Amino acid sequence: MPIRCEIVSQDRMVFEGDVDIVTLPGSAGEMGILPHHAPLLTTLKYGVIKVRTKDKEEIFTVAGGVAEIQPDIVTVLADAAENIREIDLDRAETARKRAREILEKGVPADTDTYLAVEAALRRSNLRLDAVRRYRKVSSRPYEEKK
Repeated sequence: MPIRCEIVSQDRMVFEGDVDIVTLPGSAGEMGILPHHAPLLTTLKYGVIKVRTKDKEEIFTVAGGVAEIQPDIVTVLADAAENIREIDLDRAETARKRAREILEKGVPADTDTYLAVEAALRRSNLRLDAVRRYRKVSSRPYEEKK
C-alpha cells in the first residue's frame, strides 16, 4: 500500500502522487518515510527530496520548509522546491556567480541584503550539486567556464 505525497512550494504544486517511500532532508537528519509512519511534524533544511515507486524515482531540491507526516500522507510545504529536471543550469550558474561577486565586494551593510544574497548562493549551489549528482548530463555546464 503506497503513501500519498504532496510537495507544495509558495507558488505551485510541485509533486502529487502515491509513492512507496519519501526521503526528506529533515533538520535533524535525513528521514525515510514509509506507509503507516507515525505522525510527525519536522522542519526541512536545504537538500534533496526523493520520492520512489517500484517503477521510478523522482528527485526534487528543497530550500527549507516544513513536512507533516501522517500514516497515509506526507505533505511538504517548501519555501522553494523544484524537480531536478526543471533546473535551468545557466540560470543557476548565473545566480551563483552574481551572489559570489556581491559577497566578494564585502559584506553588505544591510543585514536583509546579506541574508538574501547568502540564501541565493546556497540555493544555486544546491541546485547545481543536485543536477551534478542526480541528473544525467553529457557535458558539465555547471562548472565555471574559463
